[in-house]
Amino acid sequence: MKGDIILVDEEHKNAAEQIIERLHGEIAQSDRRYTMTVAGESGSGKSETGQALADALDGRGIKAVVLQQDDYYVLPPKFNDAARRANFAWVGTTEVRLDLLDQHLQQAQEGAASIVKPLVDYDANQVGEETISLEGAEVVIAEGVYTSLCEHVDRRVFIARNRLETMEHRMKRGREEFDPFIEDVLKKEHEIISQHRPRADVVITKEYDVEFVTV
Repeated sequence: MKGDIILVDEEHKNAAEQIIERLHGEIAQSDRRYTMTVAGESGSGKSETGQALADALDGRGIKAVVLQQDDYYVLPPKFNDAARRANFAWVGTTEVRLDLLDQHLQQAQEGAASIVKPLVDYDANQVGEETISLEGAEVVIAEGVYTSLCEHVDRRVFIARNRLETMEHRMKRGREEFDPFIEDVLKKEHEIISQHRPRADVVITKEYDVEFVTV
């Protein structure tokens, strides 16, 4: 997403290093491009962890590309906010073109040289598109609140931090001032996203410790 702020801190780097150290052999042995997702609530550190994973892979000579679910929202940010306020039932997976994101993960697995994906410009409140080259990429990482639901995924990472624990981080990213309505949205997202934890192969706790579930 254009205009997004990604602040990769030591806890993100440390968690990413542990995850990639564990998965490195599996990735190296894969006979096709490898895909991962990073899911969790707003402000939990998904973007930062996704970038930290890509950096950890790069440090091992493995090129990775990161896709942001925020680019796959049906409506631009301000219009999406208005749709939520007009009809609270809009909040949830219906807001996002998860089918398209999953299609792009499938294309990545199948060896596509590039994908044409949406690109949200947060400040301009527009959705355009961009072509992302996958040439030389061995791993594609998709990060976003609902990415655990994608099917064309080799390993799923879930960040187990709730909306209260992520408030400071959300304010640091500067996307919004405190708004009771937004807190209601985050509460509903929490109810949805918490159900996705059982799909995870790797869980990052609220203290940013790493727990391997099925790896």
